[in-house]
Amino acid sequence: MTDLLAARSQMAMSLAFHILFAVVGMAMPLLMCIAEWRWLRTGEEIYLTLARRWSVGTAILFAVGAVSGTVLSFELGLLWPGFMAFAGPIIGMPFSLEGFAFFLEAIFLGIYLYGWKRVSPRLHLFSGVMVLISGTLSGAFVVCANAWMNTPTGYTLEAGRLVDVDPFVAMFNPAAFAQVLHMVLAAFLAVGFVVSAVHAYQLIREPHSLFHRRAFLIAFPVAAIMSILQPMSGDVAAKMVAERQPVKLVAMESHFHTEKGAALRIGGWPDPDTRTVAYDLELPYLLSVLAFGDPHAEVKGLSDFPRDLWPPVVVVHVAFQVMVGCGMLMMAVGLIGAGLAWRRREALFHPRFLWAVVVCGPLGFIAIEAGWVVTEVGRQPWIIQGVMRTAEAVTPMPGLVVPFTVFTGLYLVLGWVVVALLRRQVFVLGPNMDEPSDLEGRPPNGRGGRPAKGGQG
Repeated sequence: MTDLLAARSQMAMSLAFHILFAVVGMAMPLLMCIAEWRWLRTGEEIYLTLARRWSVGTAILFAVGAVSGTVLSFELGLLWPGFMAFAGPIIGMPFSLEGFAFFLEAIFLGIYLYGWKRVSPRLHLFSGVMVLISGTLSGAFVVCANAWMNTPTGYTLEAGRLVDVDPFVAMFNPAAFAQVLHMVLAAFLAVGFVVSAVHAYQLIREPHSLFHRRAFLIAFPVAAIMSILQPMSGDVAAKMVAERQPVKLVAMESHFHTEKGAALRIGGWPDPDTRTVAYDLELPYLLSVLAFGDPHAEVKGLSDFPRDLWPPVVVVHVAFQVMVGCGMLMMAVGLIGAGLAWRRREALFHPRFLWAVVVCGPLGFIAIEAGWVVTEVGRQPWIIQGVMRTAEAVTPMPGLVVPFTVFTGLYLVLGWVVVALLRRQVFVLGPNMDEPSDLEGRPPNGRGGRPAKGGQG
């Protein structure tokens, strides 16, 4: 394994691990806030139980995400010193804002976890909302920094150095809106489906569990709404890529030859040597429509670009197909669920539909991982599009295979610990699933909510 490949592999592994916890920090607070709001509105203690359980899971994942995020910050400096020396004046502001949002999230999460009987109901719910906002902003600022790597703006290049830096123009670069929108929706979609899947599986085993029914009816609508919005944000992102990163676009589609009215490929296995695609299904004109909004627009092929500027076509194409395929499956289940709920809400709890939700559970996270492969691998050989090659940014330190192996083992162990903690603290311990919560809490009556129907929560 070359040092460049080892550095890229270690960074990819660290990002793939960290992103799972980052998206939970962005989206999970929404579910716990909805649950607490429902408790304050109805006085049903089952919602209090949900809010507290989900907050414990959020805290566990937040702690691990903080550790993995710290590792990433060190890796940026150790593995990519050329990049940090060059781009530091640009990415400094979004990373600083991300740190501010992270600390804000930590403060309000502490209030949320330990303030159940110490602050007023409205202040407690407000702290949950602030966890939601700051967690989302934290992810958005990091995505803005990555978007700049795809569409670098806000500076002047003189003698190989950045001068006249405008950090606001750089942070709000042409790719920022599309990438942030796509990532935020993806986070809520992935978390909504995985939480829905957990409770759907429990409902298959315990069909009359009030706890899991309430949980499913909170999480699934979030997943269904996001599954419909996400393809729309994908269209915005695709048009941005077509304009700013045409090589990435045609690599995603394995589009080798320039043509008007270009077809969209579903599936297929590209062969860069023969510049053909096998086993694909072509939808005429659709690539031109998606890229430029015109069925007769010309789409340049990979053959029009120097071969040394091609990303790994097979990897990018397959990852893109996986991302889109997962998104379409989740959207189909979301639409079916919306139709069932419109006709009769009880139909949502039919075992066949619950199994469909269970199958979709991991798809959101798979799509996120695949989407980041498209984003990062599709930009190669550039670490900063058109400005700095990845090979120019890597550390000259030899022997990177050793830390790659060590960190891989560490992440595997840490992942196992997280699963064990979640199973024990969120899915196993606690009150009977069929009964109201026996957790001690603060009654909402007299302090901003409706009178409690079941005593203290």
